[in-house]
Amino acid sequence: MSTPDKARGIIVAVDGSPAANAAVVWAARDAAMRNVALTVFGAVVTPTATWPPMAYPEALAVRLEDETKKAVMHAMKIAEEAMPAEHKVTVNRELVFASPAPALIEMSDEAEMIVMGTSGRGLLARGVLGSVSATVVRHAMCPVTVIHDEDLPDLQHAPVLLGVDGSPASERATEIAFDEASRRGVDLVALHAWSDVTTEVPSLDWATVEEEAQRSLAESLAGWQQRYPDVTVHRVVVRDRPARHLIDAAESAQLVVVGSHGRGGLTGMLLGSVSNTLLHSVRIPVMVAKPASA
Repeated sequence: MSTPDKARGIIVAVDGSPAANAAVVWAARDAAMRNVALTVFGAVVTPTATWPPMAYPEALAVRLEDETKKAVMHAMKIAEEAMPAEHKVTVNRELVFASPAPALIEMSDEAEMIVMGTSGRGLLARGVLGSVSATVVRHAMCPVTVIHDEDLPDLQHAPVLLGVDGSPASERATEIAFDEASRRGVDLVALHAWSDVTTEVPSLDWATVEEEAQRSLAESLAGWQQRYPDVTVHRVVVRDRPARHLIDAAESAQLVVVGSHGRGGLTGMLLGSVSNTLLHSVRIPVMVAKPASA
């Protein structure tokens, strides 16, 4: 949901790679949908971590800066073209001479959201995209959306998929998911797993457990359904292995929204052992939400 004090609007990190350009398209359309500014972010990353303890060639510094500037300018053009003609928003640019992850994390306090791809190319592949996305997801103070596929399928009528576990992070994810579904004019699929591990308990009366879980899920969503009466909600309760079920459900969704850490069925889903499975197994964007106090 949009807030007036988030001056940078949606920040999209770019490096000139196809994955980053796909992130720009998604971020531009989401910014237009929310009516907030878009900030195109580029980081000039110098190889000081691996370079010998001496000044690196000036020509390399110049080339890195030139590549990043070109990537940012190209991304701004892509963003302008991706927005609906009848609803353009301001597109700003931000060029930093620093490691991208700390810079993005610092900027996240003034952002509605950060959008990133999952892989880069060339010298910048070590910087804005790739493993840095995990660091930003973990520490950013705003939601982070990770774009997995440079060739996103056209799923504008597909539902938004929400992972629910009852934690504060899940509550924030629920708020965002309802808002995204409402703005897109699509249904919302809310998935809750009773356990985050495989449950093989012979004495377990799953019918009773499922009924109680359905009741709890309905109660957790009731307030948001009243706030967003235009959103049709489909509640799904599964026994265990939330990541597997989310991956399966993502095949017919356009966006996955989850909390960054929690308890119960989705405990640590994005930041724990299941994170790599989810982030590398779906084509659609994954949005990671933080508790409001984070």
